[in-house]
Amino acid sequence: MKVKVRGDNIQITGALQEYVERKLGRLDKFFDATPTHDVQVTLSVIHGIHTVEVTMIVQGMIIRAEEKSGDMYASIDLVADKLEKQIEKHKSKVVKKAKKQSGRKLFQESGSSALAYSYDEEDDAQVVRVKRFAMKPMAVEEAIMQMDLLGHSFFVFSNSDTEKVNVVYRRNDGQYGLIEPAF
Repeated sequence: MKVKVRGDNIQITGALQEYVERKLGRLDKFFDATPTHDVQVTLSVIHGIHTVEVTMIVQGMIIRAEEKSGDMYASIDLVADKLEKQIEKHKSKVVKKAKKQSGRKLFQESGSSALAYSYDEEDDAQVVRVKRFAMKPMAVEEAIMQMDLLGHSFFVFSNSDTEKVNVVYRRNDGQYGLIEPAF
């Protein structure tokens, strides 16, 4: 597992780096040793609130968690526990599907049953509504204004600068985020 730790308004000490790697390293037990796992960790302190954001990329699957508390080490513990619960929840879905069919191996074998990651049309998530709309090219600021006018938490638009489809969204901290395609 490759762990990249960066700090916002906090200096990353060797002890802090080691603690993050040790806490997140316990998640390795859920995955095969062969695939590469990229983990990006951002530690930040704003007005005495210690925030830890973790994004894991495992064979194209993105797992993300964020936790806040009054202590950085407590936030790291909370985010590690949250990630473990997310992985276990996903793992139980995979086990359920593995009984129906086999697929690409993602998780380690547990006991006598092999865990597989696959997608089938009988998944719990179903599309219940489809919306189609014309996308007028616009600047990011205009897309944010349009999102706010509609009262939505995200807005899909054609970026006039890049000529690609982008998404703006409202973050939990009240700020805005932008999602751009990487290709």
